[in-house]
Amino acid sequence: MIPAGPTGLRFLGVGSALPPKILTNDDLTASMDTSDEWIRERTGIGQRHIGGTTSGLATEAAAVAMTRAGVDPADIDLVILATTSPDYICPGTAPAVARELGLDCGAFDVSAACSGWVYGLTIAQGYLMQGMGRILVIGSETLDRITDYTDRGTGILFGNGAGAAVVEADPRGPDAGGGALLGWDTGADGNYVHILYSEHDGVLQMDGKEVFRQAVKAIVRSTTRTLEMAGLGIDDVDLVIPHQANVRILEAAWKKLGFSMDDTVEILERTGNTSGATIPMALDQALHDDRIAPGDNVLFLGFGAGMTWASALVRWAES
Repeated sequence: MIPAGPTGLRFLGVGSALPPKILTNDDLTASMDTSDEWIRERTGIGQRHIGGTTSGLATEAAAVAMTRAGVDPADIDLVILATTSPDYICPGTAPAVARELGLDCGAFDVSAACSGWVYGLTIAQGYLMQGMGRILVIGSETLDRITDYTDRGTGILFGNGAGAAVVEADPRGPDAGGGALLGWDTGADGNYVHILYSEHDGVLQMDGKEVFRQAVKAIVRSTTRTLEMAGLGIDDVDLVIPHQANVRILEAAWKKLGFSMDDTVEILERTGNTSGATIPMALDQALHDDRIAPGDNVLFLGFGAGMTWASALVRWAES
């Protein structure tokens, strides 16, 4: 692939949503042989949220993002919804979200598991380069519908939530204070479909050890490719906002790459693994905590079932 150089992109508003019902580690002890200490030590998770619908959570998060962006329904040209848990097999969930938001535009789902929101961001960039004005990129999941909370291998991990961002083209270059997509990478290896999957009307099945091994490899490979495209190194990344399936995966990958957990946005402890919703929810948390400054290089990094992976390095706009 021949990189075309930085392309203008800036975030206007970000929002997130969690259903009110919380399932704690202690709650899970009633349905499986486990403990809060055991789960925290192996995953870093303390609780997860359950309930709600994928379209409902997506609508709530998107409405917050639009309000913060100061845009009206007429200002949105496209909805891209990353989800592993759509409301229906057919049709996609994005059209229902667009309806609830009062939008009159295209809307479609992206199914790339935990990498889906970063896939959606790179897709949005392509549409912006073709003249679209503003795009909603959403990640929303109700994984409790495909999770067996009596299975200690999977039931301790997954929860529900949604995050959304309004993005628009930025005609300024990064040298002039504009936001930009500096580099990106997407990939998939179908040889590992069997290590994490759910059949129709089934629940998630996972080979945890193999998921761990392949996730670490994917993180290192994708990050390296994105930084090469951007012409930057590890030390040039100001903040990492990764998908969070298990804190041990991140720790193992960070040792290989040289990242610090201090420069990583973590929400896993209070949300569990929310697949395509994790990264935009973590972005919302980072903005709430004032962890992103104008001109920062922010790395988004997804990895998940498929096996898919995706990363994107964004220069945060100065205004």
